[in-house]
Amino acid sequence: MRNRSKKSTATSNETSDGVKPVDQINIKNVVTATRSPYAILALFILVTQGIWAVHHYQFETLPEPLTADQVGKRGFSEEQAMKHVKALTQLGPHPVGSDALELGLQYVLDAAEKIKSTAHWEVDVDVDLFHATSGANILVGGLFKGKTLVYSDLKHVVLRISPKYTSHEEEEDSAILVSSHIDTVFSSEGAGDCSSCVAVMLELARGISQWAHGFKNSVIFLFNTGEEEGLNGAHSFITQHPWSSSIQMAIDLEAMGIGGASAIFQAGPNPWAIENYALVAKYPSGQILAQDLFTSGVIKSATDFQVYKEVAGLSGLDFAYADNTAVYHTKNDKLKLLKPGSLQHLGENMLAFLLHTAKSSQLSKNKVVTPNDDTAIYFDILGTYMVVFRQRLANLLYTSVIIQSLMIWTTSLLMGGPTSIISLSLSLLTILLTFTFSLIFSTTTAAFLLPLISPSSPLPFISNPYLTFGLFVPPAFLGALTGQHIGYRVLERHVSRVLTSQKKELSVVVRENWAKLEAERWVYKSGVLQWFIILVVGHYLKVGSSYIALVWLVCPAFAYGLLEATLSPNRTPKALKSITLILGLFVPFLLSGGMFVRLAGTVVGMGVRFDGNPGGNPEWLGGLILAVYISVVVCLTMVYLLSYIHISGAKRFIAVASLIVFGLSLITVMSGIIPPFTEDISRAVNVVHIVDTSGNKEPNSYISLFSTTPGKLTKEIHQINEGFQCGTQNLIDFVTFTASYSCWTKGNSVNNGWSLTDIPKLNFEKTDSITTQKEKETLTQVTIDTKMSTRWSLAINTNKIQDFRLKDGESGEELIQIGGKIGVDGWHVVQFSGGKNASRRFDLTLYLGENVKNGDVFLKLRTDVDRLTPKVKRVMEKLPSWCSLFGKSTSPLTLAFITDLRVSF
Repeated sequence: MRNRSKKSTATSNETSDGVKPVDQINIKNVVTATRSPYAILALFILVTQGIWAVHHYQFETLPEPLTADQVGKRGFSEEQAMKHVKALTQLGPHPVGSDALELGLQYVLDAAEKIKSTAHWEVDVDVDLFHATSGANILVGGLFKGKTLVYSDLKHVVLRISPKYTSHEEEEDSAILVSSHIDTVFSSEGAGDCSSCVAVMLELARGISQWAHGFKNSVIFLFNTGEEEGLNGAHSFITQHPWSSSIQMAIDLEAMGIGGASAIFQAGPNPWAIENYALVAKYPSGQILAQDLFTSGVIKSATDFQVYKEVAGLSGLDFAYADNTAVYHTKNDKLKLLKPGSLQHLGENMLAFLLHTAKSSQLSKNKVVTPNDDTAIYFDILGTYMVVFRQRLANLLYTSVIIQSLMIWTTSLLMGGPTSIISLSLSLLTILLTFTFSLIFSTTTAAFLLPLISPSSPLPFISNPYLTFGLFVPPAFLGALTGQHIGYRVLERHVSRVLTSQKKELSVVVRENWAKLEAERWVYKSGVLQWFIILVVGHYLKVGSSYIALVWLVCPAFAYGLLEATLSPNRTPKALKSITLILGLFVPFLLSGGMFVRLAGTVVGMGVRFDGNPGGNPEWLGGLILAVYISVVVCLTMVYLLSYIHISGAKRFIAVASLIVFGLSLITVMSGIIPPFTEDISRAVNVVHIVDTSGNKEPNSYISLFSTTPGKLTKEIHQINEGFQCGTQNLIDFVTFTASYSCWTKGNSVNNGWSLTDIPKLNFEKTDSITTQKEKETLTQVTIDTKMSTRWSLAINTNKIQDFRLKDGESGEELIQIGGKIGVDGWHVVQFSGGKNASRRFDLTLYLGENVKNGDVFLKLRTDVDRLTPKVKRVMEKLPSWCSLFGKSTSPLTLAFITDLRVSF
């Protein structure tokens, strides 16, 4: 009789399948399939602390600000740059058309003239206060699809620095553009967006003016206005200024938060700029993952760089500050939140880059059109070194790894036979279960639990992004562990059945432990399999950030192959070594751990402005998106670490600890210890006095209050106490967006800060029928009088209107020509913004379609006025401190007139 004790071994006889049994020493390896829970705890601490350290060093470590004495004439001083930030922010909000913007322009002009007067004697500095005429900006992608952006009476300061003794022809043919904008939105003083950028440019120009005698290329600094109203400043410069023809490369400086490490989030399309930046930048920062997200439309924003690429055909770099994205376009974009070292970080990087490229004779080649397989893939390592390689090399590398992986998997499956094929299939099931349970656990928290326990806001974590760790990571992690554990059990039973049929000479205990260890290895390999699938898909779609999948595939697979794998089909499995996990995850977390944390913070901050059409989305949708993101990241990155848990005694400890963290986070939310919003992290709320004459009715005047931050306005309305009624029954069409949920007061008399003469006019002039070569067409002439408004939005019904043209009614200049327009959801929107001297009368010619009927609405107009009526002023004074107006090109100002024009034959 065979002894079934733990010390029993197989006999020396062959088994029924002809395979010799394993020896006693090997059997001891699988007698005890356990791992210390303390080892798991140590691994968790190591991984979490490692991720945090990477994120801190990569994104939060900034250089020491330098003084003017420390840098001398030729260096970059944050102390000097901050003087410019202070001067511009003291002006308060300075949008297009405001007196404050005129003061801002004058300040920058004076600073530019001072740079000119102190420049090196062998350097030419030209300063131009450029007054742009009217123009129309039609962009095909991103936020501006289905729109025409019209502008007038814009002013820019342009500063050109060039070597005095370079020939005029060489200078005209070769220049580098560095661009940012002076104007802000109406709701913000713009310390980050983008006074910080303007300040960096002024200090750069001062330093460059001492170096340029050795340049082969000029450097043009463009301080434009009109960016916040649709990138109009960049468009007017590129299409109208005589210096624009010499530009070979464009550098745009932006901010979608305030301060921190300014990173490249768009580069190219020619890789020359990013390659040279990587060579010389002192603190290189940039991730192609951000570029992939930005160009895909996941991040809803746009910068002047779009104009430089799309209209001028330029290549270059787009930088942005992205710390604390929740303050974007609110009152909290203020000086006190600008981190020390932020300007020094960008300034030193830019100074090194400009000195390098301005001396290069290869600049003109930067404008050469680049094939799709020769674009750049780039990422920084801890903000100290940047890796750049071409898509062509990536194609070879990815293809090689994919082929080798297929060969290894195929060889392994052939050697293992049908058993291995089934195990591989069950590994795929494990992946699916991991994602499924993690998503269910985390999204349930976001969609159902948070709205119940936090009635004041479905996003209670915005003021403290660290709270998201306790609210979303534990359920995502527990769900992933649950799903993987189920898959692990299925694998274990499969292996156990195989061992029972093939290795009957082994004891039950040995077979059970063997099955556990073998299942652990297949769960680990399931992580390799999921990243292999992602790499294949990313390579096929030519996604730049596919390198992330490469390192998460190759490094753990290499560690496994080096320390764990064997080609013998008769080997006995051992518990996976801790060094395998550490060696396999070191490089992946080094390259992407901090980036995943950073992106989570960005998603949290964007929750403030998530609901572009207030009330148009479920309140929990913003939290749901964050929960899905965290869940996916947990499943992708923790898959290898989770595989170590199943043979340890740590499962119960981990589950209890996760539930405690989750419970404490819920209690924190319920108690209000950490409020959803603070004076420094505000909820985006807009207060607008609306005068509505749509449908040719008598003016209906009332105050509207709405928010782009998800959640009801009950608490805010209670504190204001001005008789607001809230709900979805009073849908407000603001032409550029719709407020499905808002609060409003009852109608007021006309004597409330506006008069009947302020109401814009849409008038039919005449309707003609003409016969063209193709068909008979109906033309309708309409005049538009915007009264005092130089900022307005006009929606044209493309279901009723075939085409249109727009002329300046005062000068007769044609602003929008026939053709080249598309509609979105049946409407094409014209957005106009201009200075104080911009036109207010326009002539619109409409080419009507065949299905036009009497009463059809085919024009909708909203005119904006930056004026506080008495009622709005009173509401603004009572607005809670955690609220802030939110501004963008589609947001109405504090007084808005709404009207429409209907067909009348």
